[in-house]
Amino acid sequence: MPGTVKKVIKRSRSTVETVIEHGRATVESALEHGRATVEDALLHGRATVESALHHGRATVETAIEHGLLTMQAAVLHGREDVRIENVPVPKAAPGELIVQVGAALTCGTDLKVFRRGYHARMIVPPALFGHELAGTVVEAGLGVTNFKSGDRVVALNSAPCGKCFFCERGQENLCDDLIFNNGAYAEFIRIPSRIVEKNTLIVPEHVPLEHAALTEPLACAVHGFEDSHPHPGDIVAIIGGGPLGLMMLHVAALYGCEVIAVVKHEGQAEAAKQLGAAHVVKTASIQKAIKDTRAFTPNDRGVDIAIEAVGVPDAWEEAVEMVRKGGTVNFFGGCAVGTQVKIDTNRIHYSDITLRATFHHTPEICRKSLELIASGRFQAGAFITGRAHLYELNRVFEKLMNRNSEIKTAIVP
Repeated sequence: MPGTVKKVIKRSRSTVETVIEHGRATVESALEHGRATVEDALLHGRATVESALHHGRATVETAIEHGLLTMQAAVLHGREDVRIENVPVPKAAPGELIVQVGAALTCGTDLKVFRRGYHARMIVPPALFGHELAGTVVEAGLGVTNFKSGDRVVALNSAPCGKCFFCERGQENLCDDLIFNNGAYAEFIRIPSRIVEKNTLIVPEHVPLEHAALTEPLACAVHGFEDSHPHPGDIVAIIGGGPLGLMMLHVAALYGCEVIAVVKHEGQAEAAKQLGAAHVVKTASIQKAIKDTRAFTPNDRGVDIAIEAVGVPDAWEEAVEMVRKGGTVNFFGGCAVGTQVKIDTNRIHYSDITLRATFHHTPEICRKSLELIASGRFQAGAFITGRAHLYELNRVFEKLMNRNSEIKTAIVP
C-alpha cells in the first residue's frame, strides 16, 4: 500500500509537468480545450483532499495509510470509560450530511455522562460521544438542497418532529419525538436528516468554528433567561459559575439586567466579573449566599429573578429564599433522577412567587443564539479557555472533574 501522497503521485498517471512533456499541452491549452480550470479538473478527476472527503473517503492520508474508510472517534463504553478508536467514516443517506468536525466543545452534560457512563435520553453505550460542534460539510446526501460541500455549518444536537402536541404549541423542546445526535468528538460526524432540515445553520465567514460551536449551549442559556420573563433593569441572581451559569449571566447583562453572580470558586468569580456581573457573592455557605445576595437589593427585599444553574437540591432551595415577593425562580439546573427538594409552601403562596423550570432549546432560539455570537456582542472567546487534540480527551475530562479553572475546552480532531 503506498505510504504517502508523494509516492502515490510518483506511481500515478504523473504530474502536470509530465503531462505537459507528453503532449497534453499546458494548463492554459487544457483550459482552452474545455478542461475548465485546474480546480474543476481536480474536482471532477481523481480529486483533492476536500473532494475525497466529499465522497466519503476520510482523508487521503488515512486512506493511504490504512487502506480503509476509517476515522478516529471517541467511543463511550461506560462509567469514566471513553476510548479513542478507529471507526468507519460515516456516509450520508438521503437527506443527511457528513461534516468534518472543526471544533467540538466540552460540556457539563458530557461531563455528567462521562461520570455516569450513560444518559437515559441521549446516549446508551457503547456509542459515539460529544454533541457541541461546528465544522465543514464534506458530503451531502441525496435530496439535500440547502447545503453543499465546503459550507461551514453548526449542527445542533437535536431536532423536534414539528407535528406532535407540544411542537404545535411552540414547545418544541418538549417534543414527544425529540431526536438527539452524538459523535462530535471525532474527525467526522453524520447529521441526521431531521437535524439537517430543522437545526443546521450556516456559519458566517467571520465567525470562528469554535465560536459557532457555542450555539447549542448558548441556546439553552437564552431559553432559560427568556423563559424567566425578565425586564431591563431587573436584579437577577445566577447561582452557579459553570459554563451555562456564566453564559446566562452574560446574556442577562447584555439584556440590561443588574446581575449578581453566586459562585464558589475564585476563578468563577473573576470570569463572572469579566462577563458583566455587577456583584459577585463567593461563598460555599448557602445561608451566607442568601444573606449577601439580598444585601445587594433595596431594603434586602430579594432579587426579581433567581436562576439556579447548578442542578443540586440545596441550590434549588437557595434560589427560593433569594427572590423577592412577586419574583420568579427558574430551576434551570437539572438534578439527578429521583431528587426531591423541600420548599416553604407558605412563602411561595403568600409571597406570590412564580416557580419555573426550563429544559433544552428550540430551533428559533438556536438561530437567535448564532446571531448573537455573530454580532460580536457575546464574548464567545471568553468561554473557550483551553484547546486539546482528540487523543487528549480523557485527560481533559479528568481535569474538568477536578473543577479546574477551564470553562470550555475546544477538542480539535
